[in-house]
Amino acid sequence: MKVITICGSLKFEKDIKYWAEKLTLEGNCVLSIIYPISTDLGVYTSEQRSFFAEAHYKRIDLSDALFVVNKNGYIGDSTQKEIEYAKARGKEVIFLEN
Repeated sequence: MKVITICGSLKFEKDIKYWAEKLTLEGNCVLSIIYPISTDLGVYTSEQRSFFAEAHYKRIDLSDALFVVNKNGYIGDSTQKEIEYAKARGKEVIFLEN
């Protein structure tokens, strides 16, 4: 069983959830994004926002691969940093779209 962390822009929440389910049903263990309760990230302190980020990087550390939901080719700054982090640690990086 491959452990895969899924990432992408929060605006692709529906797509990320779809792919998390699909990859799980294909026999993978999928670690997904935590979706903040508030759509306004400004309600979180910088420390709280860093907890979200640190937890996501830890998921990447625990994974065999990173699955990037880059719908319409979009990769934001945070996702790009996650890709670079994964590659630097020798993780397989799989893109939804080339």
